[in-house]
Amino acid sequence: MRKTIRMAKQYSESIFIEKKSKFISYIMPTYTEQEAIDFINSIKKKHYDASHNCSAFIIGETSNIQRSSDDGEPSGTAGIPILEVLRKEGLTNTTVVVTRYFGGVMLGAGGLIRAYTQGCADAVKAAGIMRLQPYSIYHITIDYHMLSKIQHEIDKKEYLIADTQYFDVVDLKILVEPEQGELFQKEIIQWTNANALVEYKGIEILKLDELTNKII
Repeated sequence: MRKTIRMAKQYSESIFIEKKSKFISYIMPTYTEQEAIDFINSIKKKHYDASHNCSAFIIGETSNIQRSSDDGEPSGTAGIPILEVLRKEGLTNTTVVVTRYFGGVMLGAGGLIRAYTQGCADAVKAAGIMRLQPYSIYHITIDYHMLSKIQHEIDKKEYLIADTQYFDVVDLKILVEPEQGELFQKEIIQWTNANALVEYKGIEILKLDELTNKII
């Protein structure tokens, strides 16, 4: 069974100034190492005149591909801090580039680490986080008089109503975490006194907004 993964929700940019140095952060969802490399190269091309274009990415369902680059900054002061933010957030399939335009004031190793850490954290906050999560899909057919009870019971659980269709009867598309499928079917029987048609439609990988828990 594929596990749930967390990643950047969308492309985003952020910017801040630290002791006259300008830091511009870019974040992008990337599903392969080549996508990550291409994104980094596109930012380097855009900011060919920057002092540094430091980067990091994590790729793979098990986060097995992890790379970082200091791009000329002192070793360990840029790429690794960016990578550590991604690790701390539990993100994969995400690439971050933090571009620096040197402002003439030295930041020192500690200052650089803090700046690149902030750059990545700002980018993650700007982009938001989404989950790629496997769900079992069930179609439930019920009479109208059962609808409010079913909605009430589901609201108390971790199940999600993805769609509702109104015909002579009500058709609900309900998302259930795979390990809860057997329990869900028993509960539907209980809630409806066995007067619901329950159809299992397989597994889908869905994108959900981490903040709202809504399907994207």
